[in-house]
Amino acid sequence: MASQPSSKGPTIAVIAPGAMGAAVGYQFTKSGCTVLTTLEGRSPATIERARAAGMQDASLADIAKRAEWVLSILPPSSALALAVSFQKAYGEAGGSRNLAFVDCNAVSPTTVKGIARVFEGSAVRFLDAGIVGGPPSDTYKPAFYASAEPEDADLLDEFAGLEKWGLRVVLLRGEGAGVGDASALKMSYAGLSKGFIGLASTMILAAHASSPATAQALLHELGDSQTQVLERISRSIPGMLPKAYRWVGEMEEISSFVREGLGEGEAHIHHGFAYLFERVQKALPEGDDVAVLKKFVEDAKGTLQTSKGSK
Repeated sequence: MASQPSSKGPTIAVIAPGAMGAAVGYQFTKSGCTVLTTLEGRSPATIERARAAGMQDASLADIAKRAEWVLSILPPSSALALAVSFQKAYGEAGGSRNLAFVDCNAVSPTTVKGIARVFEGSAVRFLDAGIVGGPPSDTYKPAFYASAEPEDADLLDEFAGLEKWGLRVVLLRGEGAGVGDASALKMSYAGLSKGFIGLASTMILAAHASSPATAQALLHELGDSQTQVLERISRSIPGMLPKAYRWVGEMEEISSFVREGLGEGEAHIHHGFAYLFERVQKALPEGDDVAVLKKFVEDAKGTLQTSKGSK
């Protein structure tokens, strides 16, 4: 359950209360903020997660009337639709009070610029943010990188003020920085970190498709010559499995980002990882591909343990 706040903070909406959103919401509620979210159509598990974090259920219209900040934390495919729905609710609620909409989703610069255009001509101010890291806890905080257009530099400073209420904010400023650059950073970081997991999973599955003996030979060679790589595989693949469905859209956004900067050929890299994560998602909970990945991880842990014991 959320702890009792010691002081009154701002009213902040966090949409939606998934694993990341609820954890962010809890950081705010325990610091003294009122945290709103919308639970319409959400699963019982999500509703319970939001309530445990101290988040209050509210309609988008109510959020438009009450919130000072709206943080959008969703699967990438839902980011634009939420912005459109919120802007509609904001307009129907009067559309005159100042508030800030912060898109914190794993989307490409082009996508986030399109989301920003939804609010053009309204009193809603917009920030681009990218979350680097996992859900926050009492001992860990991910970084919320944030960027804005030059005329909204003061809004960036106000967003940094949310550090007082439990958010770790890193402002992305400097030559050429604006809306799209925090998302570009997120795409670059996730393209490396999650791309590694996609590459490792692809090669493990391809090796096993050749023969189980090939996959075992790959494991033992990694244990002999690339111990750190094998350790990372053993840590990262288990955490990927329940999130694979979310990573499909993220890989597609990264592919779009790469295409914009480098061209069509290079964009195929992460587009291929989107196919890989969709394949894994379809194999859950205990399909053949998932079984192969789980066995590789368990065997890797055994190999690593044996290697440590022999030193």
